[in-house]
Amino acid sequence: MWFKNLTLYRFNKPFVIETEQLEQALEAFQFHPCSSQDISKFGFSKAFGKIGQSLVHSANQRHLICATKEEKILPSQVIKEALEEKVAHLEDEENRKITKKEKDALKDEITTTLLPRAFSRRSQIHAVILPEQQLLIVDSSSATKAEELLALLRKAIGSLPVVPVSFATPIELQLTDWLKQGELPVPFYMQDEAELKSAADEGGIVRFKQQDLTEEEVLAHLEAGKQVHKLAIQFEQSISFVLQSDAGIRRLKFAEEFRAQTDDVAGEDPLAKLDADFVLMTGEIIALLNTLFIKLGGVEEQSI
Repeated sequence: MWFKNLTLYRFNKPFVIETEQLEQALEAFQFHPCSSQDISKFGFSKAFGKIGQSLVHSANQRHLICATKEEKILPSQVIKEALEEKVAHLEDEENRKITKKEKDALKDEITTTLLPRAFSRRSQIHAVILPEQQLLIVDSSSATKAEELLALLRKAIGSLPVVPVSFATPIELQLTDWLKQGELPVPFYMQDEAELKSAADEGGIVRFKQQDLTEEEVLAHLEAGKQVHKLAIQFEQSISFVLQSDAGIRRLKFAEEFRAQTDDVAGEDPLAKLDADFVLMTGEIIALLNTLFIKLGGVEEQSI
């Protein structure tokens, strides 16, 4: 429920779909488990999992959605060995070389035979749509997985005019400037982790962990021309995270004291607790992003 990574997208056109419309649109692309011959399935599932009631959970004009992916685990080595054995048997039996076209057909046949016995694994990815802020946030550190969810959502609603969030001033320049100054603008506070890269294409990379970033050792790399591409930051007393130069927010962690604000809901309906957590989490994420966008000099306007 609590997001751990933020991959940010901005709407170029207002998102005006109501909850009921969105729910109906997602139903047509709802997740169904793999059949015996399916190698993978991907679709929308209940926003709050097994105890959820709908594919879309909305509160305070914020919409939570979830997509589930099931993949059959069929190691390529297993298929390769089975294919080699089959090819060797046929070549010996028919006293001829098996053609590439025949091998491809045999590979498909073997895959079809093995699929029903293959193990499967499932993974989920959540996203929140924030119409008032005109943002879409995917809880994933993988751009590929985020784009996969966006593609599914685009199919469901017909159009999804979003672009990755970027800034008028490159983030690495702003982060480098902050590190040179030895402090971040309030309410942000510098932590003890950073990654510095040379501006040259084949330049070096230096990573610091559990180190005072104001020390001379760190500053010397900045003087040598390296730029800050990752920086660990604290927001207020509520959230710690690592900001990347590609605008990705990674290793998002909410303070225990902050999360405890909804503990008094624990004895009620589990859905009420999840709803309270969702409202609390998204409210603080919005506060974080609003402040971050200002301190980084503003979001760059882009067209699709």
